[in-house]
Amino acid sequence: MRLPKEDIPVKIDAPGAIARQLPDFGIASGAIGAEYFTMGAGTDLAPLLEGLDGDMCHGPHWGYVIAGDVVVSYRDGTTEQCTTGDVYYWPPGHSVRVERDAELVMFSPQAEHTAVLDHILAKMA
Repeated sequence: MRLPKEDIPVKIDAPGAIARQLPDFGIASGAIGAEYFTMGAGTDLAPLLEGLDGDMCHGPHWGYVIAGDVVVSYRDGTTEQCTTGDVYYWPPGHSVRVERDAELVMFSPQAEHTAVLDHILAKMA
């Protein structure tokens, strides 16, 4: 799920401050890791995810696209494009391809995503 910031409902609108809130934007339990990714155009994680369940990332992620464009492919065959200024939730069962140099901030369940990152490192070795 992706959402431009303009589509996040305004909760507080006061002089000098606007707070936007989207309730029920996913469920997390356990330790959460904060992550910052920089990926160049053409980066495709699909080959690095081969060997994981369904050949996809099995960790959910919540985050913000600081810059760039990424296409997220889901297990059910759907795709969506996340672009500069979007907040996102990517449920388990996804892969990412970068169309334009991207910088992303992500928050992920630490145990699940560390296992995926370790798998990627092993594939790169």
